[in-house]
Amino acid sequence: MKQLAALLFALLIASCTSAPERVATAGGDPMRPAGSYAMRNIPAPQKTIPLADYLIVDKTKRMLVAYSGGKPIRAYRGLQFGDAPKGHKRFQGDERTPEGVYRIDWRNPQSRFHLSLRISYPNERDRAYASQYGLSPGGDIFIHGQPNGLDYGRMSGDWTDGCIALSNEEIEELWQIVPNGTPIEIRP
Repeated sequence: MKQLAALLFALLIASCTSAPERVATAGGDPMRPAGSYAMRNIPAPQKTIPLADYLIVDKTKRMLVAYSGGKPIRAYRGLQFGDAPKGHKRFQGDERTPEGVYRIDWRNPQSRFHLSLRISYPNERDRAYASQYGLSPGGDIFIHGQPNGLDYGRMSGDWTDGCIALSNEEIEELWQIVPNGTPIEIRP
């Protein structure tokens, strides 16, 4: 009887330690352990993020929050700005990021940076201010990713000419949820 119990126990243990199944990762590439096993797909998590209808950038907190219907739907931290991040952009070349309410007015999939969403700076007030000094207010201020060719991570510090830089993964997500015309409020 003890031998039969030991044999049943051994069979039970053997059935629990069968070869592992091949599992598909979230990226869809299967891990391939040695041997041939049944395929089991694990679906990637489904992100259902509504479209944003308002963006707020807090320069001091280095944070961008996307809103839909007055509720935050996504936050991005660790934003990178121009070399002179404090203060409102006044003139071309001052390397400041504008402050105020603008709109996302155009998107550039062929940017020098990994995707870019243009901010409608300068507005009439910005042009008038620069004009009284006989200077250009500048323009082409974007929310964008890292420079093309930088395949991972981020450049260090503040390095743009007044734009707002995110990681490449973050700008890819923002690109999908922010339609043209979305208001963006940039706070000091």
